[in-house]
Amino acid sequence: MPSRNILVINCGSSSIKFALVNEAHSLFPLHGLAERLGSRDAVLRWKRGGDSDSLMIPNADHRAALAQLLPMVQNAAGGKLHGIGHRVVHGGELFTHATRIDDRVVEAIRATAPLAPLHNPANLQGIEAAITLVPKLPHVAVFDTAFHQSLPEHAYRYALPEALYREHGVRRYGFHGTSHRYVSHRAAEMAGLAVGDSSWLSAHLGNGSSTCAIVNGQSLDTSMGLTPLEGLVMGTRSGDVDPNLHSHLARTLGWSLERIDSMLNNESGLLGLSDLSNDMRTLEQEREQGHPGAALAIEVFCYRLAKSLAAMSCALPQLDGVIFTGGIGENSPLVRAKTAAHLRLFDLRLDQEANARCVRGVAGPIQAAGHPRVLVIPTNEERQIALDTLALLD
Repeated sequence: MPSRNILVINCGSSSIKFALVNEAHSLFPLHGLAERLGSRDAVLRWKRGGDSDSLMIPNADHRAALAQLLPMVQNAAGGKLHGIGHRVVHGGELFTHATRIDDRVVEAIRATAPLAPLHNPANLQGIEAAITLVPKLPHVAVFDTAFHQSLPEHAYRYALPEALYREHGVRRYGFHGTSHRYVSHRAAEMAGLAVGDSSWLSAHLGNGSSTCAIVNGQSLDTSMGLTPLEGLVMGTRSGDVDPNLHSHLARTLGWSLERIDSMLNNESGLLGLSDLSNDMRTLEQEREQGHPGAALAIEVFCYRLAKSLAAMSCALPQLDGVIFTGGIGENSPLVRAKTAAHLRLFDLRLDQEANARCVRGVAGPIQAAGHPRVLVIPTNEERQIALDTLALLD
């Protein structure tokens, strides 16, 4: 049977990230980004093979951008597109796996929007536009939160009044589930272990970052919570802070909830600590030049990451390895080395040459001989979404 093609779509409020995935090939035949949608500067950029190109699409919305890119996708797929997989950030407690999209699913995603007001409405724009343009193709929703629906109640409940959970869904949901799932499967393959008989600590590190405890292919704990703000230090997000910080800032500085929310999500993290940048590459360069803020931001980032991984280990029956993934996890030997150095009780130690080698898409083990396994694994959320879509179609 010929290999099948799935278009993967990830819609933001003013963007569409897309990739054509062929189940038999590791490289994408076509991928790209439509950005600044709704403005005069809207543009569609794509790569096909070794060639890059772009097209200005002034004032285009999601539907107009999809109408431009779908013929390119069909052409790159040889006229054989088998389905569309849509990334949806929040599925609440309703969705535990990828789901074929129908009117009921659309309404359920809409109902979950209060839990992800910046993401689910944008995801829905892409879904509704794509269904309108290609209604005969199967459309599948793959949820960031679904992988974490296997968390036990003692891991996902907050110590808050029962009614807040029962009536309003206030609990820990977790995110980056597609990435954690993908890299844990790859880790088992690389280690020669069965997915259903292995235990991993996974660190997805980028502008958004999270850790996850994965046992026998299931998420048993994760660092993000009700929203992606909980947990690790991130690019511009604070991660964990004293819950009473809100009332302290309101009382002492007169800040509104909106001001505090904006500060915690957009002005904190690496950016806030360094007073310089949210980009780890920039911070590492400035650290070498003696910038104290850059050095502090990296130290806090790595220490808090190590603390989170140690906490996640409570969910593991044994440790088969630590996984680093995401833009920082895949490309920062410094972050990996500093984090491992904090986990002395795990007896982690890295091979310096192997650690330095694993950048720009190079995967592999980086532990020193005789020490617990540490793996660098580039994530591939688009392929996982495509695989989940194909599995559902099967």
